[in-house]
Amino acid sequence: MAGETLIEVKNLKKYFKVPTGMNHAVDDVSFTINRGETLGVVGESGCGKSTLGRTIIRLQDATDGQVLLHGEDVTTVTGKKLKQVREKMQIIFQDPYSSLNPRMRIESTVKEPLRLSGRFHSKAELQEETERLMNLVGIDKRLRASFPHELDGGRRQRVGIARALALNPEFVVCDEPVSALDVSIQAQVLNLLIDLQEQMGLAYMFVTHDLSVVRHISDHICVMYLGQLVEKAPTKEIFENHLHPYTAALLSAIPSTDIFKPMQRVRLNGEITSPINPKPGCRFAARCPYATEACSQPQELKEVGKDHFVACCRVKEIN
Repeated sequence: MAGETLIEVKNLKKYFKVPTGMNHAVDDVSFTINRGETLGVVGESGCGKSTLGRTIIRLQDATDGQVLLHGEDVTTVTGKKLKQVREKMQIIFQDPYSSLNPRMRIESTVKEPLRLSGRFHSKAELQEETERLMNLVGIDKRLRASFPHELDGGRRQRVGIARALALNPEFVVCDEPVSALDVSIQAQVLNLLIDLQEQMGLAYMFVTHDLSVVRHISDHICVMYLGQLVEKAPTKEIFENHLHPYTAALLSAIPSTDIFKPMQRVRLNGEITSPINPKPGCRFAARCPYATEACSQPQELKEVGKDHFVACCRVKEIN
């Protein structure tokens, strides 16, 4: 049912212990995702996008906070309950080659999660569902006995998508699923994901650093910087009325083909703040041209317009 809240993330934190302290990879992140919608998560490399996705689906355990699936906290479930949760939340990995077993043929790779689920009582049922899945994502019959190294990147990613959808999940983390593919193949995979979302009512969290891609597929966008959300708004609002200085810098880096409107690149100076034991203030302040003493205080993600949230104490002064 569209509009129904499926995933609710509350004050989620994921820290990693390193020799010099604690790496705050994901720090106090909150948002919701509705059934049938796509939330894009963007930011530069190392900002915590992928760690956030993996923590939500329990590939990594959270340090603190909650992830609610249909209103039920899944951050502490174990055993049989955890298995049920993982069937409802899946992931499509960035690298379609390293995420597949090189010794398994394509058909066996797709069949494996179905077989392990114990849902099918005969080999005929299992084979029928395997073929339905491969048809659904467009894997040709002539390729089904192939090994991963015999396929190109786009076809390998279709296998990864089939495997992620095998157990009819409700929520899928797409961890930069097209970044390793050629541009023409990217479009095919993106259109496939959109079609599957419409058919199955899936909710996506689409992790990417490519703003052109996220604009095409997302309903809402979260902008991350060093483990924290700095801006969250509907996609159109982010591109037309962005308010955080970091978002402005990201958007200015999108290549333009308009010779009459040359790119107005926002150049960021200063050192990137360390994510290890960071100070309480704004983590972007060291690179922000508008930073003042007030930015040394903790920044909260506040609603400054309808469904538009920004973590910046100077947002009204600089816009």
